[in-house]
Amino acid sequence: MSNSEIEKFKKDIVSDSKKIQTLTADFTQYKVMSFLDKPIVSKGKLYLQNPKAMRWNYTQPIDYNVIFNNGKIYINDEGKKSSVDVQGNKKFEKLNQLIVGSVSGNLFDTNDFVITFSKTDKARIAKLQPKLKDVKKYIKEIQLTFYSGQSTVTEVKLIEPSDDYTKILFTNKSLNQTINASVFNP
Repeated sequence: MSNSEIEKFKKDIVSDSKKIQTLTADFTQYKVMSFLDKPIVSKGKLYLQNPKAMRWNYTQPIDYNVIFNNGKIYINDEGKKSSVDVQGNKKFEKLNQLIVGSVSGNLFDTNDFVITFSKTDKARIAKLQPKLKDVKKYIKEIQLTFYSGQSTVTEVKLIEPSDDYTKILFTNKSLNQTINASVFNP
């Protein structure tokens, strides 16, 4: 992408992400590990109430959900519940910002990453390489793919230092529709 294309792309994404109050989407997650012949595939639904609450509701192959709400992370693993207080824990706060920013596409206004941009016939891609040592331990690169004509992320790829990765594809996205507050209750 040329410098002018990058600036327009960033401006459009940041501007559009500020207009997103809620987002729901179906997702398919592929976990690719070098020692497995096939990826582990999970499916579910994402609910985002920008910027404070998010729920990953996995429905296949197991019932599992993770809720980020009011400074806490709540996990329900087939009925086994746990929680982590994020407030005051810099690593978890950064993780929460990273996840919300990845989904909304609003990661460009940060000094925590070296960001490069590219494009194909069908998409614009932002590649974010972390600068912080704590993040580099877990993430080598984040790739955000925006299909042409869309201002929300369609694909997130989190590449680990080992080159194993998690790829999440979002479909059936719906913006700024009412989400029942109970969705974000643990």
